[in-house]
Amino acid sequence: MFPPAATPDGLAARCTRVLFSPWARLGLLLALLACAAAAMLLWQPQHLLTGGWPGRLSGPTALLLFALVYGGCTTAFVPRPVLNLAAGALFGGQAGLAAALAGTVLGAGLAFGLGRVLGQDALRPLLRARWLTAADRQLSEHGFRSMLALRLFPGLPFCATNYCAAVSRMRWFPFLLATALGSIPNTAAYAVAGARAATPTSPVFLVALGFIAVSGLGALAVAWRKRKALRGR
Repeated sequence: MFPPAATPDGLAARCTRVLFSPWARLGLLLALLACAAAAMLLWQPQHLLTGGWPGRLSGPTALLLFALVYGGCTTAFVPRPVLNLAAGALFGGQAGLAAALAGTVLGAGLAFGLGRVLGQDALRPLLRARWLTAADRQLSEHGFRSMLALRLFPGLPFCATNYCAAVSRMRWFPFLLATALGSIPNTAAYAVAGARAATPTSPVFLVALGFIAVSGLGALAVAWRKRKALRGR
């Protein structure tokens, strides 16, 4: 007797398994990120610093729209300092800080969700190097504390940090809470600097600029001290 032919249901099930396999989902994530990065290169959001915000948008609507744009831009690898300066220049120190923080949490959550759904299953088996497993264990077991330190001491790219956290077993709430709290100091400094950019000799601008420089040096010092700890575990 001839073996039974493959049923349409069996073929559909196999195609579904292939399409939703970890590597297929990772490929989709990489394609989405490539498209987003290309869109940002074409749009060039840094023009917000010089071109301003559409005049017909103001008040809470403008702040909400800016936060949405901010979140999408950070997911597409646009550097946060540029967006924080733009927030301060467009809306002032306080309102700019609020819009930038909302966009920061939104962008972090979006990147974390994409990485968790599309990339975690494919990438976790690749964490074999000792320093990778040590970093993964730190993020998984001490998620809030580790992420808070990363946000307080800038140095690693914001978007890359989000996707690395997504590959770990860190939970959603500690990740978002640490992002919101840890991002306040540097975001405020950049927003104030953007708001006072027209008066670069003012004390407020100089203090904000000094804080940015000190936090950057502090991040380098912490990274230098921790490098051996991660490699040796």
